[in-house]
Amino acid sequence: MIRLYFLSLLLLSLSSITWAEEPAQNSPEQPEVVDTLTTLKKFTKLRSTLQAQIKEIEGQLRSSPSDSEKKELQEELTVLHEEMDRLEANFVEIAAGIGFFAISTKQEKSFDLTAEMLSLMEPVIREMKHMTSEVRKKSDIREEITFYKTRIPKAKDAIANVSALISNAEDKALKKYLDDILDDWKRHLANMESQLQALELQLSRIENAETSFTDASQTYLKSFFQKRGLYLTQALLVVFVILVLSRLSHTLMKRLVPGYRMEHRRFNIRLLDLMHRMITITLTIIGPMVVFYVAEDWVLFSLGILLLLGAAWTLRTAIPRYWQQIRIYLNIGSVREGERIFLEGLPWRVKKIDIFTQLDNPDAGISQRIAIENLVDLKSRPTQGDEPWFPCRKDDWVLLSDGVRGKVVGISHELVELVERGGARKTYLTQDFLGQSPRNLSVNFRLKETIGVSYNLQSISTTSMLQILKAHLLKNIEEEGYGPDLLQLNVEFQSANTSSLDLVVLADFKGVQAPLYNRLRRAIQRWCVDACTENDWEIPFTQLTLHNRD
Repeated sequence: MIRLYFLSLLLLSLSSITWAEEPAQNSPEQPEVVDTLTTLKKFTKLRSTLQAQIKEIEGQLRSSPSDSEKKELQEELTVLHEEMDRLEANFVEIAAGIGFFAISTKQEKSFDLTAEMLSLMEPVIREMKHMTSEVRKKSDIREEITFYKTRIPKAKDAIANVSALISNAEDKALKKYLDDILDDWKRHLANMESQLQALELQLSRIENAETSFTDASQTYLKSFFQKRGLYLTQALLVVFVILVLSRLSHTLMKRLVPGYRMEHRRFNIRLLDLMHRMITITLTIIGPMVVFYVAEDWVLFSLGILLLLGAAWTLRTAIPRYWQQIRIYLNIGSVREGERIFLEGLPWRVKKIDIFTQLDNPDAGISQRIAIENLVDLKSRPTQGDEPWFPCRKDDWVLLSDGVRGKVVGISHELVELVERGGARKTYLTQDFLGQSPRNLSVNFRLKETIGVSYNLQSISTTSMLQILKAHLLKNIEEEGYGPDLLQLNVEFQSANTSSLDLVVLADFKGVQAPLYNRLRRAIQRWCVDACTENDWEIPFTQLTLHNRD
């Protein structure tokens, strides 16, 4: 069967060689037709030869008395029929220019994801196998050595058992049969020992020739970059060129596109900028892959494809979140430029939305840059002109609910620092500072001081006494230089207390006097006492009356 198969292939090869060497006999105007006819002529001769062989085999098959011979002849006949079918199909295709199968059968190739993934991974796996070939070879040799070392003692035991039987056997036929078995075991043992010796020698050579892991890694990396360093350099150069061109085109867009540099850009400008960024990212990814494809380095190409597939698989769940980021970038999302958001316990104005968004607090004088993904879960709202952003600004004087009064010398996202009169500094966490309900004295402030007079002055306590005390206070305020900053001064009757009639002084000052807040309070008390002294108004003290029960 094999002889007939190779004979037919040889005839086919000789016919094609003869066809290639035979000069054309017909007209030079149609060389293709002449060559085709010559080839078909050789195919016809080969077909006749195969038919003769088939008839010969069929005759032998009919006359053969042996079943085994019939089976062998049937196999040879099958091979010849297959050769005949291929020959006839080639004859038709050469003669007509197309075969029957090409126009009568619709070829459908099913898509197999596993097979496609394995085909992508094949170059990488082949490279990894090449990298670890020596290690795997040494491991295989050790396994074979272990195999032989465990089997050789068993073979020796078998030889000892058969030898013991031979020494005790009396029957010659049995002894001869046992001798043959003993010879077989001895040959088997010698073969295993020689195999073991060869494997140990091979392992010794590998261990003597191998280098340390560090040297092997360096050697492999050196070989890797010697083979693929040029392609990697070209890929990096392509990425660099793409980024430079992207930068230049972005600069051109800024100059040529109207409204591109506006603080709050229109939707179409933002869409154009987004498309520019997406095209840059796409080209940056595709560029190196094109280099690897053109260079036909399938290891790097397959590795790049696998990395991209891994990144796509990792990011598949993040697509809705990226969609929200795109909406925010286009200024049509939940956060918009120029509006107000609340973040980290503080209100912020969205100054500029970009990949990194700029936020600022106008009153606190602080700003920060955050990634656009941090805005996805936030909502902004339009701000009103009179809305506060922070209770104070730098260099303002504030009075806190814990009684501390100081000048604000530092405001940050985390801390607020005050300096008190005398130079002492106190620092609060920003959230704790806001929790103290700071009163800003640097705009305007009011002092409210109370003084009590005796019930003997009840008749004038609600009339002339108020006017006299007010005039006295105005006079002293002017004399001590506080007049220009006084906004309003009122003296009113407050209440009839247990031991006194209480009067209240309401003095409104400008914020420039905030550093002297406590001094003004003390001064008002002093001026009130002076007025009582000048007018002989008694200032009572708290009295305690004891009643004695008989």
